[in-house]
Amino acid sequence: MNELKEFYSGKRVLVTGHTGFKGSWLTRMLQKLGAQVSGYALAPQGERNLWEAAGLGNAVNSEIGDIRDLEHLKSVFEAVRPEIVFHLAAQPIVRDSYKMPVYTYETNVMGTVHVLECVRLTPSVRSFLNVTTDKVYENRETDYGYRENDPLDGYDPYSNSKSCSELVTHSYARSFFEDKRCAISTARAGNVIGGGDFANDRIIPDCVRAAASGKTIVVRNPYSVRPYQYVLEPLYAYLLIAMRQWEDGKNAGYYNVGPDDEDCVTTGRLADLFCAAWGENVSWENRSDGGPHEAGFLKLDCGRLKTAFGWHPRLNVEQAVAWTVEWTKAYLRGENALSAMDEQIDRFLAL
Repeated sequence: MNELKEFYSGKRVLVTGHTGFKGSWLTRMLQKLGAQVSGYALAPQGERNLWEAAGLGNAVNSEIGDIRDLEHLKSVFEAVRPEIVFHLAAQPIVRDSYKMPVYTYETNVMGTVHVLECVRLTPSVRSFLNVTTDKVYENRETDYGYRENDPLDGYDPYSNSKSCSELVTHSYARSFFEDKRCAISTARAGNVIGGGDFANDRIIPDCVRAAASGKTIVVRNPYSVRPYQYVLEPLYAYLLIAMRQWEDGKNAGYYNVGPDDEDCVTTGRLADLFCAAWGENVSWENRSDGGPHEAGFLKLDCGRLKTAFGWHPRLNVEQAVAWTVEWTKAYLRGENALSAMDEQIDRFLAL
């Protein structure tokens, strides 16, 4: 905690996608570390969203814009002159990518091109991190944790577009940053859960909506295995990577960020943990809706991140679910959302 605070205090940091679920949590962590935070993103999505619930726009230089708009993005880089850039802006939902493939590719691929082009044109940037996903790998559905040197070839338009985003990043790093002026990495994070996620077609938000309304939870793919982790886990890793590559460009590269093997569980097991944490006799049922293809098994090998930086997950999957339920119930009781975020961030960093 002290090391991160010493490093980030006073740094000019730009977060794309700052109004999203992960972006909101990252923005708040950076604020608490003393960074000068700016953001570029679409307006917060949905009637309920963490950004507005926590009032995060009150202390952030927030620019509303589309990552596909290169000229607008350039103007923000010119005004902010960021030293560190975290790229989170994306179309992040697998099912939506089947409905809107062109938009998904435009956002996730050309959006990444636009951000990297702005980094190339902005001499102040010394550290850049592109946040992608565990789904970038060619998934062979085997009991194997994918490593950073495994082939990239996501199946669905979302996963594939993020694979392309990885390749774009690798190309820019080799083509334009061999002078080491800016260190560039990508982070491939597993499935993230946590308080304040109100998205559609995600298991925990679906569980929350059902439980809060007294309905039975519907689980579409209870036997699918995923690397679930609490939202603060990958965000801490992102902060660590950006800091370490700033200090030494040799630390730039590709990093998996996920839970330990024993915490890669089926969706049904995750639903069991949610029901136990929520209480009130909430339950779930298996009801496939015949939706599009989604991977049945996915696990990451995070050995590189652990070896390079001494990083390790701080919460197991049961604790991750418990923290999610804790934040959600506080929010539903009308407690201050920002205070609930701060309490969990402080507690997490103290572990």
